[in-house]
Amino acid sequence: MQRPLFITLEGGEGAGKTSHIEALRADFESAGRTVLVVREPGGTAIGEAIRTILLSPEHGAMVPRAELLLYEAARAQLVDEVIKPALADGAVVLCDRFFDSTSAYQGAGRGLESAFIDKLNLFATADLVPDATIVLDLPVDVGLTRARTTGAPDRLEAASHGFHEQVRTAFCALAEAHPARVRMVDATQPLDVTYVAVRTALEEVLGEVF
Repeated sequence: MQRPLFITLEGGEGAGKTSHIEALRADFESAGRTVLVVREPGGTAIGEAIRTILLSPEHGAMVPRAELLLYEAARAQLVDEVIKPALADGAVVLCDRFFDSTSAYQGAGRGLESAFIDKLNLFATADLVPDATIVLDLPVDVGLTRARTTGAPDRLEAASHGFHEQVRTAFCALAEAHPARVRMVDATQPLDVTYVAVRTALEEVLGEVF
Protein backbone atom coordinates (compact mmCIF):
# COMPACT_ATOMS: atom_id res chain seq x y z
CA MET A 1 0.00 0.00 0.00
CA GLN A 2 1.24 3.48 -0.87
CA ARG A 3 1.97 6.04 1.81
CA PRO A 4 -1.24 7.88 2.75
CA LEU A 5 -1.04 11.67 2.68
CA PHE A 6 -3.31 14.22 4.29
CA ILE A 7 -2.79 17.67 2.77
CA THR A 8 -4.77 20.78 3.63
CA LEU A 9 -4.99 24.11 1.84
CA GLU A 10 -5.77 27.21 3.87
CA GLY A 11 -6.03 30.95 3.45
CA GLY A 12 -8.42 33.86 3.43
CA GLU A 13 -11.35 34.42 1.12
CA GLY A 14 -10.56 34.32 -2.62
CA ALA A 15 -7.10 32.85 -2.16
CA GLY A 16 -7.56 30.17 -4.84
CA LYS A 17 -7.66 27.04 -2.70
CA THR A 18 -10.14 25.23 -4.95
CA SER A 19 -8.13 25.83 -8.12
CA HIS A 20 -4.90 24.58 -6.57
CA ILE A 21 -6.56 21.54 -5.05
CA GLU A 22 -7.85 20.54 -8.49
CA ALA A 23 -4.36 20.98 -9.95
CA LEU A 24 -2.91 18.85 -7.16
CA ARG A 25 -5.55 16.20 -7.74
CA ALA A 26 -4.57 15.98 -11.40
CA ASP A 27 -0.86 15.70 -10.62
CA PHE A 28 -1.31 13.06 -7.93
CA GLU A 29 -3.63 11.02 -10.16
CA SER A 30 -1.09 11.28 -12.99
CA ALA A 31 1.44 9.82 -10.55
CA GLY A 32 -0.86 6.84 -10.02
CA ARG A 33 -2.31 7.85 -6.67
CA THR A 34 -5.88 7.49 -5.46
CA VAL A 35 -7.05 10.97 -4.49
CA LEU A 36 -9.97 12.15 -2.39
CA VAL A 37 -10.93 15.83 -2.36
CA VAL A 38 -13.05 17.14 0.50
CA ARG A 39 -14.01 20.54 1.86
CA GLU A 40 -14.76 22.08 5.23
CA PRO A 41 -17.35 22.45 6.43
CA GLY A 42 -18.98 19.71 4.39
CA GLY A 43 -18.00 16.46 2.76
CA THR A 44 -20.77 14.44 4.43
CA ALA A 45 -24.55 14.75 4.51
CA ILE A 46 -24.35 16.06 8.07
CA GLY A 47 -21.44 18.37 7.26
CA GLU A 48 -23.17 19.87 4.22
CA ALA A 49 -26.29 20.60 6.28
CA ILE A 50 -24.11 22.34 8.88
CA ARG A 51 -22.33 24.25 6.08
CA THR A 52 -25.65 25.68 4.93
CA ILE A 53 -26.37 26.93 8.44
CA LEU A 54 -22.90 28.39 8.94
CA LEU A 55 -22.63 30.27 5.65
CA SER A 56 -26.17 31.52 5.21
CA PRO A 57 -26.43 35.32 5.63
CA GLU A 58 -29.80 34.64 7.26
CA HIS A 59 -27.97 33.48 10.38
CA GLY A 60 -26.26 36.74 11.24
CA ALA A 61 -27.35 36.38 14.86
CA MET A 62 -25.13 33.32 15.37
CA VAL A 63 -22.85 33.80 18.38
CA PRO A 64 -19.14 32.89 18.08
CA ARG A 65 -19.41 29.92 20.49
CA ALA A 66 -22.18 28.36 18.42
CA GLU A 67 -20.19 28.97 15.25
CA LEU A 68 -17.14 27.26 16.72
CA LEU A 69 -19.07 24.20 17.86
CA LEU A 70 -20.82 23.80 14.51
CA TYR A 71 -17.50 23.83 12.66
CA GLU A 72 -16.09 21.22 15.04
CA ALA A 73 -19.18 19.02 14.70
CA ALA A 74 -18.91 19.04 10.90
CA ARG A 75 -15.19 18.29 11.19
CA ALA A 76 -15.68 15.33 13.52
CA GLN A 77 -18.15 13.77 11.10
CA LEU A 78 -15.88 14.34 8.11
CA VAL A 79 -12.84 12.85 9.82
CA ASP A 80 -14.56 9.67 10.99
CA GLU A 81 -16.83 9.10 8.01
CA VAL A 82 -14.53 10.06 5.14
CA ILE A 83 -10.95 11.12 5.84
CA LYS A 84 -9.72 8.37 8.15
CA PRO A 85 -11.12 5.52 6.02
CA ALA A 86 -9.49 7.02 2.91
CA LEU A 87 -6.13 7.36 4.65
CA ALA A 88 -6.43 3.79 5.92
CA ASP A 89 -6.72 2.71 2.26
CA GLY A 90 -3.54 4.59 1.35
CA ALA A 91 -5.18 7.52 -0.45
CA VAL A 92 -4.06 11.11 -0.82
CA VAL A 93 -6.66 13.31 0.88
CA LEU A 94 -6.77 16.96 -0.22
CA CYS A 95 -8.87 19.10 2.10
CA ASP A 96 -10.09 22.63 1.38
CA ARG A 97 -9.70 24.07 4.91
CA PHE A 98 -9.26 22.16 8.16
CA PHE A 99 -8.65 23.08 11.79
CA ASP A 100 -6.17 25.88 11.04
CA SER A 101 -9.13 27.82 9.65
CA THR A 102 -10.90 27.45 12.97
CA SER A 103 -7.83 28.74 14.81
CA ALA A 104 -7.71 31.74 12.46
CA TYR A 105 -11.41 32.55 11.99
CA GLN A 106 -12.95 31.63 15.32
CA GLY A 107 -9.80 32.23 17.37
CA ALA A 108 -8.28 35.43 15.98
CA GLY A 109 -11.32 36.63 14.05
CA ARG A 110 -13.98 36.01 16.67
CA GLY A 111 -11.72 36.41 19.68
CA LEU A 112 -12.29 32.99 21.24
CA GLU A 113 -9.58 31.46 23.44
CA SER A 114 -6.88 29.90 21.27
CA ALA A 115 -5.78 27.28 23.80
CA PHE A 116 -9.33 25.99 24.11
CA ILE A 117 -9.72 25.91 20.33
CA ASP A 118 -6.49 23.90 20.01
CA LYS A 119 -7.89 21.27 22.38
CA LEU A 120 -11.27 21.24 20.67
CA ASN A 121 -9.64 20.87 17.25
CA LEU A 122 -7.80 17.75 18.34
CA PHE A 123 -10.90 16.39 20.07
CA ALA A 124 -12.94 16.81 16.88
CA THR A 125 -10.28 15.11 14.74
CA ALA A 126 -9.41 12.39 17.28
CA ASP A 127 -5.84 13.79 17.12
CA LEU A 128 -5.58 13.66 13.33
CA VAL A 129 -3.15 16.35 12.10
CA PRO A 130 -2.39 17.10 8.42
CA ASP A 131 0.92 15.90 7.01
CA ALA A 132 1.32 19.23 5.23
CA THR A 133 -0.59 22.50 5.11
CA ILE A 134 -0.27 25.20 2.47
CA VAL A 135 -1.50 28.69 3.36
CA LEU A 136 -2.28 30.76 0.28
CA ASP A 137 -1.67 34.35 1.30
CA LEU A 138 -2.83 37.56 -0.33
CA PRO A 139 -4.02 41.02 0.80
CA VAL A 140 -7.52 41.07 2.24
CA ASP A 141 -8.87 43.58 -0.29
CA VAL A 142 -7.67 41.44 -3.19
CA GLY A 143 -9.13 38.24 -1.75
CA LEU A 144 -12.51 39.73 -0.91
CA THR A 145 -12.80 41.28 -4.36
CA ARG A 146 -12.12 37.88 -5.93
CA ALA A 147 -14.55 36.09 -3.62
CA ARG A 148 -17.37 38.57 -4.12
CA THR A 149 -17.27 38.48 -7.92
CA THR A 150 -18.94 35.05 -7.87
CA GLY A 151 -22.16 36.25 -6.25
CA ALA A 152 -23.56 37.63 -3.04
CA PRO A 153 -21.11 37.18 -0.12
CA ASP A 154 -21.82 34.41 2.37
CA ARG A 155 -21.96 35.07 6.11
CA LEU A 156 -18.18 34.77 6.57
CA GLU A 157 -17.24 36.71 3.44
CA ALA A 158 -19.53 39.53 4.61
CA ALA A 159 -17.63 39.98 7.88
CA SER A 160 -15.76 43.24 8.44
CA HIS A 161 -12.45 44.12 6.83
CA GLY A 162 -10.87 44.15 10.29
CA PHE A 163 -12.09 40.60 10.91
CA HIS A 164 -10.42 39.37 7.73
CA GLU A 165 -7.19 41.22 8.55
CA GLN A 166 -7.08 39.39 11.89
CA VAL A 167 -7.62 36.10 10.09
CA ARG A 168 -4.76 36.79 7.70
CA THR A 169 -2.43 37.72 10.56
CA ALA A 170 -3.39 34.52 12.37
CA PHE A 171 -2.55 32.35 9.35
CA CYS A 172 0.90 33.96 9.19
CA ALA A 173 1.39 33.25 12.90
CA LEU A 174 0.35 29.61 12.42
CA ALA A 175 2.96 29.17 9.70
CA GLU A 176 5.63 30.59 11.99
CA ALA A 177 4.51 28.39 14.89
CA HIS A 178 4.42 25.14 12.87
CA PRO A 179 7.27 25.33 10.32
CA ALA A 180 7.55 21.55 10.01
CA ARG A 181 3.99 21.32 8.69
CA VAL A 182 2.82 24.72 7.40
CA ARG A 183 4.15 26.72 4.47
CA MET A 184 3.04 30.16 3.24
CA VAL A 185 2.69 30.74 -0.51
CA ASP A 186 2.20 34.13 -2.16
CA ALA A 187 -1.19 33.89 -3.91
CA THR A 188 -0.96 37.28 -5.62
CA GLN A 189 1.05 35.74 -8.44
CA PRO A 190 -0.50 34.26 -11.62
CA LEU A 191 -2.17 30.92 -10.99
CA ASP A 192 0.48 28.84 -12.74
CA VAL A 193 3.32 30.57 -10.88
CA THR A 194 1.54 30.12 -7.56
CA TYR A 195 0.98 26.44 -8.29
CA VAL A 196 4.68 25.84 -8.85
CA ALA A 197 5.29 27.41 -5.43
CA VAL A 198 2.61 25.17 -3.91
CA ARG A 199 4.28 22.05 -5.27
CA THR A 200 7.70 23.21 -4.12
CA ALA A 201 6.37 23.91 -0.63
CA LEU A 202 4.76 20.48 -0.42
CA GLU A 203 7.99 18.77 -1.40
CA GLU A 204 9.88 20.78 1.21
CA VAL A 205 7.58 19.30 3.86
CA LEU A 206 6.88 15.84 2.50
CA GLY A 207 9.82 15.02 0.22
CA GLU A 208 9.21 13.68 -3.29
CA VAL A 209 5.51 12.88 -3.63
CA PHE A 210 4.71 13.23 -7.35
